[in-house]
Amino acid sequence: MQGKIIIFSAPSGAGKTTIVKHLLNVNSQLSFSISACTRDKRGRNETHGKDYYFITPEDFRKRIEEDAFVEWEEVYEGAFYGTLKSEIERIWSLGKHAILDVDVKGGLAIKNFYKDRALAIFVKPPSVEELAKRLEARATDSASSISSRVFKAKFELSFENKFDRVIVNDDLEKAFGEAEKLVNDFLTSEEAIV
Repeated sequence: MQGKIIIFSAPSGAGKTTIVKHLLNVNSQLSFSISACTRDKRGRNETHGKDYYFITPEDFRKRIEEDAFVEWEEVYEGAFYGTLKSEIERIWSLGKHAILDVDVKGGLAIKNFYKDRALAIFVKPPSVEELAKRLEARATDSASSISSRVFKAKFELSFENKFDRVIVNDDLEKAFGEAEKLVNDFLTSEEAIV
């Protein structure tokens, strides 16, 4: 079996993480690709090798020089996030397909790298106003953080046409069904996604 990659990208609050978790629960062929980052663990809930690969900025920079990443980004000074090529290979060596939950820029970079072996899905909120309501309902961000996420979301929405498929998440159960069909069709097809 040749391993494939399913990429989910979306503005924060659009529902991509919820959809990815659902797919992992219903499809045993999928395995979550763990990202690498340079930030500290958040409390006791995060585990190295499960939530993220927590590495030092120096080690991250060294791996960049070694071309170890499919994609990476310095989100702000000294704070790096990325997808290791070795993580994709690890999943494929288990006989599974990789599923990723990444930002828009990272999703497009991964699609560009793996081409026809990857399906890039953009999850879109029904509207920017609805996205703002969802972020407020989370009650995890300050008003200024929500404002900056909404501003960023407007920019990210301009990239939806660069993805293979778009799911409008206005009804979660419907979005789950669409995601399952897209993934199953891609995993069972031998043809390229266009």
